[in-house]
This record gives sequence, structure tokens and C-alpha cells, in this order.
Amino acid sequence: MAICNGTREMMPSVSILLNRIRWPRTPQVGLADLSIVAFLVGVDVAARLLPHAPDFTPVAATALFAASTLRFRALSSLVPFAAMLLGDAALGFYDWRVMTAVYGMLALPAIVTCLSSRLRRPAMVVPVLLSSSLAFFLVTNFAVWAFSPLYAASTTGLLKCYIAALPFLRNMIAGDLFWGLVLFGSYRLLQAARAPSVALA
Repeated sequence: MAICNGTREMMPSVSILLNRIRWPRTPQVGLADLSIVAFLVGVDVAARLLPHAPDFTPVAATALFAASTLRFRALSSLVPFAAMLLGDAALGFYDWRVMTAVYGMLALPAIVTCLSSRLRRPAMVVPVLLSSSLAFFLVTNFAVWAFSPLYAASTTGLLKCYIAALPFLRNMIAGDLFWGLVLFGSYRLLQAARAPSVALA
């Protein structure tokens, strides 16, 4: 009984102590975040389905933009995965191992930006996009070489695979930079336009 009474007396003190601790607030998923995700996925899917140069798509740029602007940043990885799944459902699926490499590399900008707040700075947009384009080129073409019968299973075959993919790398870099400029430029312009109205209010 003495132990029970002691425990009962301690319980209020513990609860008071826990209430006084300032726990970090976890951002809640709001309508604004969901609207941004839906908009970005829509842009990605439309850009993939409409006529375009190979690999000139906004998927990596929208992943980075989502990770940089959403309050609930964990949603940012959903953008490239959902966009690719919806687009591939219309265009056709392919070897799941190559798909895994493609999906993972397109989500890379969102993942690394969520992990490091320094990468969310405006000055880091171009370096992150360029790095992700190069990583996509190296990893996905290695997967094509490893898991498809298109190239010989040798160093020469791997080299031929990378050489054949160089035009796609050029298109992807151009697409990432173009869409990054459109998304982040429009966002900054919108912020600048809203600032005077907020000040007047």
C-alpha cells in the first residue's frame, strides 16, 4: 500500500512536469499543402503526357519545390511518386528494377532537401537540380545496363549505355533548370506581390 500511495502522490508531479516541457510542434497537414501537392502532381502528369523532348519534364523540379515550400515537408516525396505512377499508368510500365531507380532518383531532390535546411535556400536551387540530374543519369542508366538486354554485360557495354544517354542528360538538365526557374520564380513573384497587400492590411 505504501508503494501504491507513493506512486499516486508522484503522478501529479510527473504530469505537471510533462505539461511544462515545451515539446516541438509537428506541422499539421493543411489544405494549402494538399492543394500544392495536387497542383504539382497535375503539372507533372500533364507535362509527361503532352508532347515534349525526352526527359524534359518538371518532376525533379516540383519535388524540390515541394520540399522547399510545404509546411509538412514529408508530403514532398509524394509528388514525384504520385506523378510518375499516374503518368506510367497512362504511358505504360516497364522493368520494376529500372522503375525503382527512376522513381528514387526523381524523389532525391525532395529527400535531401527535407534532410538539410541549408538546401532550402534560394541559392541552392540550381546546385541541387544539377546534382540530381547527374545522379539520375548515373544511377538510372546503370540500372538500364544492369537489368536490360540492350547492352553487353561488360565495361564496354556500360560505357556505350552512358554515351547513348548523353542527349537525355542534356534534356534533363535543361528541363530541371527551366522548370525550377518557372516554379521558384513564380513563387518569389507571388510573395513580392502579396507583401504590399499584407503591409497595407
